[in-house]
Amino acid sequence: MSTAAFDNLPEPLKTIRTRPLFVMRLSARVLAVGATPAGFRRVGIVPGGSFEGERLSGTVLDGGSDWQQVRPDNAVTLDVRVLLKTHDEALVTMTYQGIRHGPPDIVARIEKGETVDPSTHYFRTNPRFETAAPQYDWLNRLLAIGTGHRGADGVTYSVFEVL
Repeated sequence: MSTAAFDNLPEPLKTIRTRPLFVMRLSARVLAVGATPAGFRRVGIVPGGSFEGERLSGTVLDGGSDWQQVRPDNAVTLDVRVLLKTHDEALVTMTYQGIRHGPPDIVARIEKGETVDPSTHYFRTNPRFETAAPQYDWLNRLLAIGTGHRGADGVTYSVFEVL
């Protein structure tokens, strides 16, 4: 679709607006399952972490996991489930899919556990939330997007509410 197709649209249909939701830091240990019929499979064990934002902060509880698939084009797909515990003791499930890819030399450095400049590769996620806590009920009805960065000591995500 050409950019001219956007010219006659109402302003709200021309862009996506977001606002920061939180920054999440996860520790993770990745186990290689190996080459399966669906591709090279890895599972990241998430023993915990933290998240901090203006409206939502707390800890990531032990027990999360990240089911990764390394595709033939060397892109890594993510399927993650973690449990958040807010500063006021509410439980919130967070699930997200994602994709990470980049130039082969950058991906090789990431796979070795090196920290690389986040602008050198693509790492995006689409978080969804579920909770029974009345004070966080608004999470049940929003979409979010995130950008990630894997460093030597874990993964950092910037998560944004899509307005």
